[in-house]
Amino acid sequence: MKLVLVTPDIPYNTGAIGRTCLALDLELILIKPYGFSIEEKAVRRAGMDYWQHVQLSEYDDWASFLQTRRPPRDSLYFFEEYGAQSVFDPVFDPNAYLVFGCETKGLPDYVLADMDDRVFHLPMKNPKVRSLNLANTATAVIYQAMRTQLGG
Repeated sequence: MKLVLVTPDIPYNTGAIGRTCLALDLELILIKPYGFSIEEKAVRRAGMDYWQHVQLSEYDDWASFLQTRRPPRDSLYFFEEYGAQSVFDPVFDPNAYLVFGCETKGLPDYVLADMDDRVFHLPMKNPKVRSLNLANTATAVIYQAMRTQLGG
């Protein structure tokens, strides 16, 4: 599995997600533009002294990512708070691309075009909460996706 961040805004989240990816031997794919420099201290601090070990790939834009990687449609899983399906519904493809948008805007429409059936949400019980922190959400999704690979 691979984790994809499309135009991330907050360096701490990217660093924390990178650390989780390293812990689980997952590739972290970043799609530009970023709202920060990848060299920023906050990214390194959140990733601790592990950042240099993260299996990191970067792409200039979504089109470059698709052209280079050519991921099968069924291996793409997009996460938005309004996704029609729960993260608990699918058995994730072992080669899944878990795709998250930036913290302030989510995933752009052009990324989600014709992908309604591939958009998932992480359930929240309290309607007063609009969204969760990206690093927390990504971690929950990663572990759920891995759990489905282990048969529960």
